[in-house]
Amino acid sequence: MKTDHQLKQSWKEEIMETEQSFAELVRKEGIHEAFVRYAAADAVLMRNNKLVQGKKNIDLFYAGQSSRNLKWTVEFVDVSASGDLAYTYGRYSFTSVDQDGLQKEDRGVFHTVWKRQEDGSWKFVYD
Repeated sequence: MKTDHQLKQSWKEEIMETEQSFAELVRKEGIHEAFVRYAAADAVLMRNNKLVQGKKNIDLFYAGQSSRNLKWTVEFVDVSASGDLAYTYGRYSFTSVDQDGLQKEDRGVFHTVWKRQEDGSWKFVYD
């Protein structure tokens, strides 16, 4: 039987694997597909100082965006004692081309809250 510490560590590893799979999906299929697939039904995004609420609205927000130029590195992960909530944070970079054809890079800090779903998977509820 796992100790509480071992159990929590295994949950942290699950979150790290989820983050890596999420990032890999961005690289393979783009932002739209990845954010919709990893969003919980009641997920919320904070973008441009506005909230995008619910998976359907996240889908609409990212519709037509196929960029694969979002990268991030998780610097910290923690999981609740019950193993049903977790959060991560770290640094991201997003490269895009503006309307004048110039490449822009946005760098910053991200914070994601994850919730274990009924099927045992992790989906983000806040990003």
